[in-house]
Amino acid sequence: MDRKQGFFSALREEVARGLSPARARRKSAADVAAALRYAGGGGGGGGEMLAPLMEGPDPESGDGGARAARREGWGRWVRGQLTRAPSSSAAAGGGGGGGAARRNDLRLLLGVMGAPLAPVHVSAAEPLPHLSIKDTPIETSSAQYILQQYLAASGGQRLLSSVRNSYAMGKVRMVATEVETGGRVVRNRMAAHTAEPGRFVLWQMAPEMWYIEMAVGGSKVHAGCNGKLVWRHTPWLGAHSAKGPVRPLRRALQGLDPLTAASMFAGSRCIGERKVNGEDCFILKLCADPETLRARSEGLAEIIRHVLFGYFSQKTGLLVHLEDSHLTRIQSTTGGDAVYWETTINSFIEDYRPVEGIMVAHAGRSAVTLFRFGEVAMSHTKTRMEEAWSIEEVAFNVPGLSMDCFIPPTDIKSGSISETVELPHGEKSKAGLLPSHSAKVAALEKADNVSWSGSLQ
Repeated sequence: MDRKQGFFSALREEVARGLSPARARRKSAADVAAALRYAGGGGGGGGEMLAPLMEGPDPESGDGGARAARREGWGRWVRGQLTRAPSSSAAAGGGGGGGAARRNDLRLLLGVMGAPLAPVHVSAAEPLPHLSIKDTPIETSSAQYILQQYLAASGGQRLLSSVRNSYAMGKVRMVATEVETGGRVVRNRMAAHTAEPGRFVLWQMAPEMWYIEMAVGGSKVHAGCNGKLVWRHTPWLGAHSAKGPVRPLRRALQGLDPLTAASMFAGSRCIGERKVNGEDCFILKLCADPETLRARSEGLAEIIRHVLFGYFSQKTGLLVHLEDSHLTRIQSTTGGDAVYWETTINSFIEDYRPVEGIMVAHAGRSAVTLFRFGEVAMSHTKTRMEEAWSIEEVAFNVPGLSMDCFIPPTDIKSGSISETVELPHGEKSKAGLLPSHSAKVAALEKADNVSWSGSLQ
């Protein structure tokens, strides 16, 4: 019994260090026996601390990174993998103009799809409105009923409310599929072969704290929230805080955090039904309020609207599709026509499986469109991108996770940065750019702001 208790004590210690419970439980009998061995063998019956359970590279292989993993735990090892050298396909395109174009594509992809935010602030700790029909519009009462069904299908209010923190690790593939400018469309016919592979790790903790790291093609974005401040770090902008209220990470709404997703749609209306991949769904519509839009606007850049649609399966009750629509207007400094940027994201959420009693989506895909218009038609640009993701591991109530894991970087630039920080406020000459990349660069100049627009990316 003492040996058994010793093993579970070591297991809890390793989970606190970052090793997920799922992987810890998959240790072989030989590993368990080795972990249970006491050092010293003294007659007093006491032993040294159990050696950390190993996950990842073999510590005997001579790999320094693996030895560090043995000391610091699996979670830090994962972060190390995120910063490893680019894939061979990435290295192959690293020279000349092709390398520059690829870097621009990566910046665009990560800026828009890496860490977008949801439209509005929500608190999952606040209970959903009680289901009421009397003196309540039918659209509102229907939405409340759909959300109650969603929570029940996802595991139940009581179980979901018992989650103090969560962890998820997964893989992504991103690619720019099409660029349209001046009526000319350039399609990426090798999209399946040129998609950039990557990985991400997401931690969440109540109330309203989260942290994500994503590495794609040798570039990395990480972002987080300590409950009071949302920040992000990119190689091209450094660390900066986001303008406007604290908002959840959109990626968490994609089947990873049912309680936050339900809270997000608490003020929504049911606007009808539609089939999604042959499945009948109810549609809930949520609009960002004017106060939030004003808080996210700055200077010549105005956030006009941000709308989120959620599609809930009539068969399972689960969220199977998210659709964003976000519009920004940039006034000209010279009295010319305003420029508009519209970003739309369509996310299909798939492969729901139970994890510790909670239904979690283990796969999905998103299609993103960036559209610039408002000037002469020949200057309109449209860029389309796609992302596919899969979830490899999920765990809830991970011991040892604390608020210290969500502390913002010390080098955050003073003052907040609006989501329109890189939107062009005036026309720049792009005569030297290849036509196929002019739209990308225009969208690229706005990628960071859009991503912070939150809903869309």
